Amino acid sequence: MDLPIYLRKSINRFPWSRMAILFLADIVLIIFSLWISFSLRFDGNIPVQYFSMIKNVSILAAFFCIPIFYSVGLYSFSWSYVGITELLSLLKASFIAFLFLTTTIYLSKEFPVFKGYPRSTLITGLCLVIIFCGSVRLSKRIYLALYKKDIGKKRTLIVGAGDAGEQILRSVISSPFTDYFPIGFVDDSDTKKGVIIHGLKVLGKISDIPEIAEKNSISQLIIALPSAGNAIIRKAIEIARIAGIKKIKIAPALNEIISGEISFKNLKDVDVGDILSREQIFLDTKQIEAFIKNKTVLITGAAGSIGSELSRQTAKFNPSLILLLDQDETGIFNISNELENSFPNLKIKSIIADIGDKGRISEILGAFHPKIVFHAAAYKHVPLMERNSCEAVKNNIFGTENLAEASVDNNVEKFVFISTDKAVNPASVMGMTKRVGEMICQAQNKKGKTRFISVRFGNVLDSRGSVIPTFRDQIKRGGPVEVTHPDMKRYFILISEACLLVMQSGAAGEGGEVFVLDMGEPVKILDLAREMIGSSGLLPDKDIAIVFSGIRPGEKLFEELLTAEEGTAATKYQRIFVAKLKDIDEVKFWGNINNLKDNLGKNNKEDLLSALKNSINY
Repeated sequence: MDLPIYLRKSINRFPWSRMAILFLADIVLIIFSLWISFSLRFDGNIPVQYFSMIKNVSILAAFFCIPIFYSVGLYSFSWSYVGITELLSLLKASFIAFLFLTTTIYLSKEFPVFKGYPRSTLITGLCLVIIFCGSVRLSKRIYLALYKKDIGKKRTLIVGAGDAGEQILRSVISSPFTDYFPIGFVDDSDTKKGVIIHGLKVLGKISDIPEIAEKNSISQLIIALPSAGNAIIRKAIEIARIAGIKKIKIAPALNEIISGEISFKNLKDVDVGDILSREQIFLDTKQIEAFIKNKTVLITGAAGSIGSELSRQTAKFNPSLILLLDQDETGIFNISNELENSFPNLKIKSIIADIGDKGRISEILGAFHPKIVFHAAAYKHVPLMERNSCEAVKNNIFGTENLAEASVDNNVEKFVFISTDKAVNPASVMGMTKRVGEMICQAQNKKGKTRFISVRFGNVLDSRGSVIPTFRDQIKRGGPVEVTHPDMKRYFILISEACLLVMQSGAAGEGGEVFVLDMGEPVKILDLAREMIGSSGLLPDKDIAIVFSGIRPGEKLFEELLTAEEGTAATKYQRIFVAKLKDIDEVKFWGNINNLKDNLGKNNKEDLLSALKNSINY
């Protein structure tokens, strides 16, 4: 039977009240354990002369046990998640406490109060203390396991009987408020077939899902394979759809959960990133933490897709201060509030500024002296920048130059510039401006103590204004889905992976490099459109039409990560490479930049584009 609601609320609101109840319960149980141990010793008929001895030993046992229990955290556990760790702590604490108790009795054996003390009662008392005090701590989990019913809950199958699946099942069992009612597991490992985890059996392999679903009336699937490749996840999703299971949840990749702990609260809906044929990237989070911890970090473009995710990921590594800079006041307001709620102990400073304002940027860096700058502020939409080339040059080139110069002047340790595959053999204004940004970083790297690093990758899944949210909106409207060309291909990267790559590159870079990610095979946009329509439970070209709108200005059919001349050198990190860049003729380069600056004010688009093209020819 549950406690009355008013008492539960009181205990949740005042943690000390729960601690006081546990203190009293433990004292009563310790005293009770010693009385029972004497009763067992004398077959239920305790001689009168032992009564005062029992009282004194019980007080002494409580005197030793309670402080030791407190010191190992036995009064600050979660009722719902108590497990082996807490029971081992209880075992250790009880042994230590009874060791003190036994020593005290032995040293005091000449005193009448302990004379003739039956030693066997200490062993029995120790065992009973562990049993009774452990039972109190397991009481909620025992109650939930025995009495929790599946009324109104969805019968759920878990894919993956590894650590992630076990953690998710444990969190579901310990919470009475989820809508999951787990039935069992499936796993492709032969060694796990028939294994029982928390009372649930591994019922078969992933290919057996249709049969298991029909036999057990499964209506929901949880994919608990955070370290598996996308091919396995895609297989599970496709088979689940064949089985008619429409509600599918998935555990996030391990690099999205820095703590490594997974529960049902981390589960998310399946999205296009889970079904693309890409393998997960594993990075060195310890090196990233050493790079960021206790430092002031400035993130430009912090309201954007990459900048905001970069802010979230950076916050996990305990910087001393995060500076969030952007022109978008609403976006900055939102990400600031989100970080303040998620990381209440983190110092955050929100800054509204234009990186094109040289004086303002110098003022900000001079006031806060950041040690790390992540430069994500940029105009990125290719067709839009073709029509607004002047603004693209102002922001992406001269905004970057302002920030780079201020970083050198204020002894920033590392400046990490976020580039793009569109900077390789650029065919668009946006691509050319980002290539010039890389070159500015190369040139500035030679000027002072600041180390400049560029990171080049392809399209970020689900970033604002990108193809995936565009397709999603078109599908919601009933179509048609517009693809520019049937042969168009693009590289894709998860936003969390992109941000970890940026931080890893910043940590590993020594200055002057352009890091490149091996992004696997490019994805055909037409295939992506068909997959997204299918994942919505609809049929391409039947429920939702696909039309071809034609290649837009500045677009290429196929993006590259390197020029033919560059090539790469491997790093010690999986799938991260360094482009072999040729040295810049600095005199010629800065002369081209000055010429570009002169043309910026003449309002002649053709001359500006000519000067922009000259800037990347060095």
